[in-house]
Amino acid sequence: MRLVLLSGGSGKRLWPLSNEARSKQFLRVLKDRNGRKVSMVQRIWDQLSKNDLVDKSIIATSLSQVEMITSQLGSDIPIVIEPQKRDTFPAIALAAIYLYSVQGCSPEEVVGILPVDSLVEDPFFQRIKDLESALVRSSAELALMGVTPTFPSSKYGYIVPKEASGEWLTVDHFKEKPDEEDAKKLIDNQALWNCGVFAFKLEYILNILTNKGFPIQYDELINHYHDLPKNSFDYEILENAKQMVVLPYEGAWKDLGTWNTLTEEMEDNMIGKGIISNDVEHSHIINELDIPITLIGISNVIVAASPDGILVSDKDASPRVKNFVNEPPRRPMYEERRWGWYRVLEHTKYKEGNEVLTKRIGIKSGKNLSYQIHFKRSEFWTITKGEGVFVLNDQLSHVRAGNVIHIPLAARHAIKATTDMEIIEVQSGSELIEEDIHRIELDWDEIEQHCKKPLML
Repeated sequence: MRLVLLSGGSGKRLWPLSNEARSKQFLRVLKDRNGRKVSMVQRIWDQLSKNDLVDKSIIATSLSQVEMITSQLGSDIPIVIEPQKRDTFPAIALAAIYLYSVQGCSPEEVVGILPVDSLVEDPFFQRIKDLESALVRSSAELALMGVTPTFPSSKYGYIVPKEASGEWLTVDHFKEKPDEEDAKKLIDNQALWNCGVFAFKLEYILNILTNKGFPIQYDELINHYHDLPKNSFDYEILENAKQMVVLPYEGAWKDLGTWNTLTEEMEDNMIGKGIISNDVEHSHIINELDIPITLIGISNVIVAASPDGILVSDKDASPRVKNFVNEPPRRPMYEERRWGWYRVLEHTKYKEGNEVLTKRIGIKSGKNLSYQIHFKRSEFWTITKGEGVFVLNDQLSHVRAGNVIHIPLAARHAIKATTDMEIIEVQSGSELIEEDIHRIELDWDEIEQHCKKPLML
């Protein structure tokens, strides 16, 4: 069986720490077995490794999350990148076609789908392995995994079974987020929480795409990706499937999609600078700013602060934050990249038309920024920590803390850190956008080779 991990999300429910580039699964607020702070995606990838599943797994994600994934998991992680965000059905279809036409999987191969942001323990992954057997032996179109409910929740969808067939149940229908009274009735009828985990044979998706007139070769489907139905897999496929079975899972499972559920799993009630007075109960501060936060006399609240904003909310009301961050997405103020991270310190647009953006950039030892050029801005770099090799218009030089570097408009430039580096970057120009980064080379060896080439006159 092959596994596809879905990594998506718009970053609204855990604002202001999450955004378009850093969704909830990338927040380092949990702890691993060694007490190290890890994200949800790091935790689940480690669990897949422990359960001998990581070599059979790929991640389906959008372009905006690729660098975050490689930063947290490494550059050798197999990733299928959506050309544009179009919900879970297109993402799963593209990943399935990648397995079929690029990795050469048989149409009989069983593919399991699971989200990257669930909190589970190791027995959960053994149950995932059981999906393959249930799918094949039942001759069903889809095999789902359902969590045995521990209380009548209105936060989750339910899988309502029709009848038992040995170790699995035949699925009758689905019920999406009922009120608590209806949830009690569903539980009395052996309904299970829908945890978003299911499996199918590759040929099932191949047939669906063929019947809809779509190609089943990866490169061709990429070109037609914008034509795929912008719909969830649940509504596009599950709601219309005729033969489905579900495997009950009785272990612990939690969707960490809101501040009130996430903080229940945090060992520390304060991350970052701050003070919580002794009379405060069941409250958390998560502070990514250098400004301390003090919490006095208010219980059951979440205070989350990042360069994107500050949230102060009663924990029970915190899921409503997504209703207040619906403005058009703006530039992320903090991102992790394959080479390190950056934080926006200030962004000013003047009435005369020019802009100034100040960033603090961290580059890991041995990593480098791409060899690139900008046509709408110049830059000043002040190196505040570490040392490295700098390239300007094909000329290499050694730089260290204290150096100030001017990068004129349309100048080719790159830098590699030989120790951990930090840089204060000030951009100035007519339009400060990521699209003004025109990359010439990415790999440092290729950058050095480029600098040795003779000039073409």
